[in-house]
Amino acid sequence: MGQNTLPPDGGDDNIQPVDLKAALEERYLAYALSTITQRALPDVRDGLKPVHRRIIHAMSEMGLRSNSSFKKCARIVGDVIGKFHPHGDQSVYDALVRLAQDFSQRYPIVDGQGNFGNIDGDNAAAYRYTEARMTEVATLLLEGIDQDAVDFRPTYNEEDEEPVVLPGAFPNLLANGSSGIAVGMATSIPSHNVHELCDAALHLIRHPDADVEKLTEFVLGPDLPTGGIIIDSRESIIEAYKTGRGGFRVRSKWQTEDLGRGGYQIVVTEIPYQVQKSRLIEKIAELLIARKLPLLEDIRDESAEDVRIVLVPKSRTVDPTILMESLFKLSELESRIPLNMNVLSMGRVPRVMGLKDVLVEWLAHRREVLQRRSRHRLAAIDRRLEILGGYLIAYLNLDEVIRIIREEDEPKTSLMEAFSLTDVQAEAILNMRLRSLRKLEEFEIRTEFDNLSKEKAEIEALLASDEKQWQTVAWEIGEVRKKFAKATEIGRRRTQFASAPEADVEAIQQAMIEKEPVTVVISEKGWIRALKGHIADTSGLQFKEGDALKVAFPAQTTDKVLIMTTGGKVFTLGADKLPGGRGHGEPLRIMVDMENDQDVLTAFVHDAARKVIVASQAGNGFVVAETEMVANTRKGKQVMNVGMPDEAKLVVPVRGDHVAVVGENRKMLVFPLAQLPEMSRGKGVRLQRYKDGGVSDLRCFAIADGLTWDDSAGRNFVRSKDELTEWMGDRASAGRTVPKGFPRSGKFSG
Repeated sequence: MGQNTLPPDGGDDNIQPVDLKAALEERYLAYALSTITQRALPDVRDGLKPVHRRIIHAMSEMGLRSNSSFKKCARIVGDVIGKFHPHGDQSVYDALVRLAQDFSQRYPIVDGQGNFGNIDGDNAAAYRYTEARMTEVATLLLEGIDQDAVDFRPTYNEEDEEPVVLPGAFPNLLANGSSGIAVGMATSIPSHNVHELCDAALHLIRHPDADVEKLTEFVLGPDLPTGGIIIDSRESIIEAYKTGRGGFRVRSKWQTEDLGRGGYQIVVTEIPYQVQKSRLIEKIAELLIARKLPLLEDIRDESAEDVRIVLVPKSRTVDPTILMESLFKLSELESRIPLNMNVLSMGRVPRVMGLKDVLVEWLAHRREVLQRRSRHRLAAIDRRLEILGGYLIAYLNLDEVIRIIREEDEPKTSLMEAFSLTDVQAEAILNMRLRSLRKLEEFEIRTEFDNLSKEKAEIEALLASDEKQWQTVAWEIGEVRKKFAKATEIGRRRTQFASAPEADVEAIQQAMIEKEPVTVVISEKGWIRALKGHIADTSGLQFKEGDALKVAFPAQTTDKVLIMTTGGKVFTLGADKLPGGRGHGEPLRIMVDMENDQDVLTAFVHDAARKVIVASQAGNGFVVAETEMVANTRKGKQVMNVGMPDEAKLVVPVRGDHVAVVGENRKMLVFPLAQLPEMSRGKGVRLQRYKDGGVSDLRCFAIADGLTWDDSAGRNFVRSKDELTEWMGDRASAGRTVPKGFPRSGKFSG
């Protein structure tokens, strides 16, 4: 028997039963909270996530200021992960690279030297090749960090200290934006113009109760590193800033270049934020090959330092606006930048904040930094004044001080007793160098003492007055605004605003489809296909066993095809979406939601200017405009209300001013078209009265031209207005037996 491995007490006391659900909840919550606060969401006060804050702090510790020399990124990454951020080197370097890219950051925080990637989506060089230092923005974020402006906490191994938040003299959260995905929440903040943010902050200091509508007079909207044009309405922008949630539609900036002789090309000079240029051009080229952009001939990338994408139209007659609208719809030349201002409020609580909340909290942080820096300076002044007081006493009693130091065994104690000095003052006197004695002139000490006393009074007055504190904060913000004013190269607004041009939606739809002739073929059993070209003779078409031709008609791929069923429903299909002519096509029922007990009545090309008469088997009908028949969903549109056993029987284009209707009883009635109502949906009114049977055929015509029909032999008959007198009547009459020569089929055409 093996050795007993249980503890002496049987091991029972060491087993703790834990509810699995509770254990998972607790652990997952801990993971979620650490992801939210330590990785994905920025702090509202300095706009930084921990990794960025640690990169800036490490660079500060290394002395990489904006006016110092560059150092290898490998050294920076090494310091960050060794001292502050125990994560992968690649993730830290990626964060560092992003801070240096002028197409990712509106105001870069890191000044990079070497290959830091490009707008085409190419990666940066490895960190052993690139070098970096801070920019002026980073210097502003750190301003006062050595003056007790913010709290510090121990690093992960407790060997060092790191700032909990940076002083943040620069409104970084909104200026550079941020994006991140945490657990159960995400953040997405586009960048803004610092000049505008400073104006809004100054207005808030003067008018703390200002609303978002007022603030958006200063902050017009995002100002993206890559420019572009925002085409949202003012109302939607204000609403987004009010709630902290929304989005902005950004379009590429383009213009036409005249090539002479009426020819032109379109040049795109700015593309939406975070769109990779090479990927964008690939996508447009794919659309071009797939013949989704019939107005476009070619696309070329002529970019160097700046973006220059050349679009060549198919011909000089192409409308550039419609071409661009079709591109905006299909490609990333237009993209939506989301706004979700989910940030860490007070450094701890994740919440979605509006524009005003963010600015108010940043201003409160700036005021707290001012108070802490002032108290730190005050303590330093007090210490210095104490020492200067000791120096003054030493200067006035120099000989006695020298005697005590030379002769006494305990000079420090003796000095303190002799002149009522504090420990600090006595220590300062003892630590004085001999060469300082000649400098210890009363005038110099007094001047410094007076200046410091004056500064102390000013700081005490500042700390005692809210108004003075806000004045100082406003002055600091004013200084930032001067550095990044719109008049400077870095401060000028890059993203413009415009309303989208009112383009014809139909024209844009047409512009997305290559125009080609096709013949639409529908079989008796409801199979549909589109053959290339216009086929006059349909007798050679092949169908499945037991199936035959129902209807065939010519169309263009840009056309819409209307299909009406015996149940009075109309379905719409794009001619370009129909299955090709190889084989027998596809059943209509899998393309649209057609009821099983209904069949295709007819199909035709949609003509927006046309009206038709729809008639049911029982002899009811009405006029309907074709625009009212178009259905944009699979479900179709109910146009004629019919109940079994009645069903829709005829769809006839409206022409002229009279209607001739023939019943299955071979009686014909002619009545004015005006007697039929025009509706978008309904059962209709009675066209002709029957004892039994229903309607056979119907024709619209102009009475002045007379009524025509063809017999089965192909002969043409015409009855003039006078000859039709006996069949003329009102709608819903029984009519008279058809005239001599009328086809036996009961139809107007053979």
